[in-house]
Amino acid sequence: MAAGFKKDDIIILRIDGEDLKEFSESPQFEPEMISIFSGMDSSNASLCQCIAKALEQLTVEHGMPPSSDTWVFNNIIEPALQSLSLDQFLTVSQEIFLEEFRKLIDSITLRLQEKPVIVARNESIFDGSGIKKLLSDKAELNKMLEVAWRDLPTNQTQKISDSLSVALDRMADSANLPLCGNIPQVDTIVKEVLSTLNTTDQETLHEDEFKKTMTETLRHIMSRLEENPVFISSHSVVHEPMVTPFTESE
Repeated sequence: MAAGFKKDDIIILRIDGEDLKEFSESPQFEPEMISIFSGMDSSNASLCQCIAKALEQLTVEHGMPPSSDTWVFNNIIEPALQSLSLDQFLTVSQEIFLEEFRKLIDSITLRLQEKPVIVARNESIFDGSGIKKLLSDKAELNKMLEVAWRDLPTNQTQKISDSLSVALDRMADSANLPLCGNIPQVDTIVKEVLSTLNTTDQETLHEDEFKKTMTETLRHIMSRLEENPVFISSHSVVHEPMVTPFTESE
């Protein structure tokens, strides 16, 4: 695991080439790269294009900093690619791909050893605990339902499909839910729960009905997330100097 430390709820990692070197020398390297290569349409692609596409599949878990970051690309990836002197007219085969990709990884490893990259990993889990906490606090729940109701469009009654979706976004922070569209796995659960409600788009909800249906909706979402929690992690390069000493991250 890359050396790092925790700051608030974010894990700070120092990507220095050690994990990438370990991966490239491991028994998993060739099978994983062969699997990636097999999933490509290499018949109409150059060797450089195949290598670039494969590189996009490597993650921080492999020891690779985010390749989408401009600094990483300009200072680590692009110089490593240029060092390969790839023949653009060479027929791409699995053997050639593996040979050149390993050279690229070795080159990237050396550059990371010279210029380690600091990466922040933000980990989130949606397991229904936030909803459970909100439902257990009747006063807070009623307060949030009141706010959600007031924030709906100003018609006296609302279509249920519109009302519940808008209200869930309004209550997202209090229920530890992502906003609609941010996490596809959670979106799927919410959509499935809403589809099970015994309502149609022609029906409307008054305030009391709205509060009752919203509470029921939250309970169903909580149950689904308790059964199948959604784990999300994202990585971003930290460009500011880090002064905190590093220790081995668990």
